[in-house]
Parts: sequence; structure tokens; C-alpha cells
Amino acid sequence: MLLITIAIVFIIYLGLMVGIGFKFYSKTDNLSDYFLGGRNLGSWLTALSAQASDMSGWLLIGLPGTAYVIYAGTSEAIWTAIGLVLGTYLNWKFVAKRLRQYTEVSGDSITIPDFLENRFKDSKHTLRVVSAIFIVIFFLVYTSSQFSAGAKLFSTVFGMNYTTGLIVGAAIIVSYTALGGFSAVCWTDAIQGGIMFFALLVVPFMAMTEMGGMGEVSTRLAELTPESLGFFPMKDGAINSMLLASGLGWGLGYFGQPHILTRFMAIQSPDMIRKSRMIAMIWVVITLAAAVAIGVIGKAYLPDLADGETIYMAMIDKMFPDVVAGILLTAILAAIMSTASSQLLVSASSASRDLYALLFKKDVNGTEIVWVSRATVLVISIIAIVIALNPNSSVFGLVSCAWGGFGAAFGPLLLFSLFWKRITLQGAIAGMITGGVVDLFWYYMKSNGGIFAVYEIIPGFIASTIVIICVSLMTSVSKEIRAEFEEAQKPWVQK
Repeated sequence: MLLITIAIVFIIYLGLMVGIGFKFYSKTDNLSDYFLGGRNLGSWLTALSAQASDMSGWLLIGLPGTAYVIYAGTSEAIWTAIGLVLGTYLNWKFVAKRLRQYTEVSGDSITIPDFLENRFKDSKHTLRVVSAIFIVIFFLVYTSSQFSAGAKLFSTVFGMNYTTGLIVGAAIIVSYTALGGFSAVCWTDAIQGGIMFFALLVVPFMAMTEMGGMGEVSTRLAELTPESLGFFPMKDGAINSMLLASGLGWGLGYFGQPHILTRFMAIQSPDMIRKSRMIAMIWVVITLAAAVAIGVIGKAYLPDLADGETIYMAMIDKMFPDVVAGILLTAILAAIMSTASSQLLVSASSASRDLYALLFKKDVNGTEIVWVSRATVLVISIIAIVIALNPNSSVFGLVSCAWGGFGAAFGPLLLFSLFWKRITLQGAIAGMITGGVVDLFWYYMKSNGGIFAVYEIIPGFIASTIVIICVSLMTSVSKEIRAEFEEAQKPWVQK
């Protein structure tokens, strides 16, 4: 009876998401509607869709799974959460409003590669092509992590074959993303963000209550290990600086995540950013704290799980009646779908508008690009499924790889583009390539330990920053670009 009830809840939920895609299908005839929802998002929709697309299945699977490893993993999870909170705030505080204004001033840009090309007046399209390639590469890894999380969900709950679960989850996400575009993705993200918020609060609270309170949780954890939970990660009696820096380093990634940055570009007015920031910060602080709590409390509640990344699902299965369990498990679907759909849409926009239109048909019209984007969603999904075919894939590891890649390749470039008028096209290209390449190199050297143990986004971010400054100072920037930079800093006026 349990599986039938959960299946019914899932089907109703998935039907609602696909229905939203059909609702917006007729409203996505032009590029601005399909990729940015016509720049018409309100404060609540912007905030909830940005944070839901940000956190992904990682929030309910990867982060609790890391915290479940008492206590080394718990410290890593705590500092990762702290880094993400700081990064979220700084991104909303300093990047959101300026990016929204600049993308409209700079040729009404509707994708990140589009903005970068317009920002630097790159008539040869080098920056757009390079950035689009990086977006497609890293989002293939990112999207595969969400498909892997979906497969783990279907496998754990329904006993479904991992590969079958992979295909089923991907098919649903592809359908409403391809149909409805950005508006459908944002509305589904907002709904999914609400579900995630509710579920993350209920599960650890109910588990702690069932065990008799926090005192009993502490007693059970003490029986599992002689170590005590410290605020700082420790190694050989000293603070583990590598792990501490790596956790905080996650915050750097926010400045370069295209699926989050496009929300800033799509809000109705830059003046609405402040309200969105407050909503987003409340959501992110509570959900990250709850996700870590699920891992820690879950360890006391169910200490013998073979795969810590299934702790959220296992706790629900043990504690709740059928219908409630089905609703709470949809939170994982919500987390997975909210991020994967955003990633697919940004990947498709880069592949179609920034690669197809430039490299194959320069005179392509907007309607054709929308259809090419829909086809690209399907192609990218198939490749992402292939990447995720390994059932032992770590959701945390895959997300970490993609997050670091975006942060290193785009983070410094976006910040300098918005805040330094002296940055040049040559510096931008060199910095992006350097950040992406150093990040990938560090990632593949990670198994060697030593200095390579630090999260790859940190050396990639630093290398990109140094190269941008050095190359820009050795090259010149035009008066036109300087003038446009100054125009973008003026108070925004509704057009």
C-alpha cells in the first residue's frame, strides 16, 4: 500500500509540473520570453526560484549524506553551509542589482555569454563561444548529478532499477523545460522551493521528538564515536585548514553560476532586489541548517545505513504514514527538478543562441532558436544520463565538480566586469580560460592529496583573478566601453 500511495502522490505532483510547462508553451514565441520570461519576475518568484534552482537534490541527498559521516563529514558539511550562506548574501547584495541594470544597458543581453560579448564589444564572438562551451561542459556534469539523485530516489523508494529511474526522472524534467521555457521553470522552482522548505523542517524535528529530544540524540551519537563534535574541522589535533578553506570556498561559486545569475537578469526591476534578497536569505539559512541537522540527527536515528546519501529517504520511510511520506519524498523530486530544469535551459540557451546561431546560421530568427533550444534540451539530457549511468556516483562529488568549474571560470570575470571599468576583452578571455582549466586540472589531481586536497575552486578563482588583472593592465579598453560602464552605474529608470 505504501508504494502505491507514494506513486499516486508522485504522479499527481509530476502531472502538475508538466501542466505548468503546457500552460507557458504558448507564451514562449520569442527569445526574451523563453530565456528570461520577458524580464517580468516578481520579488518572491525571483527569490524562491533562484534558491530552489541553486540547492538541487544535493540539499536533501548530498549535504545530509556528508553530515551523516560523524564527525569529520559533519564539520565539512557545516563549513560548506556557512560558505554557501556567505556566498548567497554577497551575490544578492553586490551582484544582483548591478547585473540586472548592466544586462539591459548592454544591448538588452538575455544570456550570460550574450552579456559578456556585449560588455566587451567582442565583434569576433570569441568570448561568447568560449563561455558557451564552458557552460555546456560544466552543466553536463551538474545535470548528471541531478539525474543521479533522481535515480537514487526511485531506486530507494520503489526498488526500481537505477538506470530505469534515471530515464524516468530525466523524461519528466525534459518535458516541462522544453515546453514552457524560463517562465515554466521559475514557477515550478518556486513551488518546489516551498515544498523543500517544509520537508526539511519537518523531518529532523520529528526524528528528534521520536528519540526523546536533543539529549538522547547526543547520547546516541556519543555511543557511536569517542570524538566530540567541534565547530572547526580537526586533523591531528589541529584545525584542518584545507577542509575549512574548502568549505568556505563553496561561497565563491555563487558569482559564476549562470542558472542563478539569470534570475537576477529576469527580475522586473532592480529596485525589487532588496526584498528578494531578504526572502532568499531566510530560505537559505533555514534549509541549509535543516539539511545538516538531517544528517546528524539521522546518524543517531539510523546509524547503520550503507549509503549516507539515502538518510533523508530512510527516515521518512520509518517515521511517516503513506500519504505524508509521499508528500515529503516529493521534496527530493522538487530539489532535483528545480535545478536540473534550470541547468538544462541555460545549457540549451548557450548551445542554441551562443553556438548554433553564431557558428551555423548567423541569420537565424528567434522562433527557430527557441525550437533549437527545445531540441538541445533533449540532446544534453541524453548525454547527462550517460554520465550518470554509474549507480555509485556521488551526488555531492558531481555537484562539487560543476560548482567549482563555474565559480572559477565565470566568478572573477563577472565581478570584474561589473565593478572594474579597466578590464579588457583580452583579460576577460584569458581569465575565463585560466580559471576553468586550473579548476579542472586541480580536480583531476585531487587524489594526490597535499595541496591538491583544497577545493579546486580556490586555486582556479585566484589564478583567474591574477590573469584578468595582469592581462587587462597590459592591454587597452575603448572609450565606448568605459562610457557604457559608467552609464550602467547610474540609477535605474524604467524603460
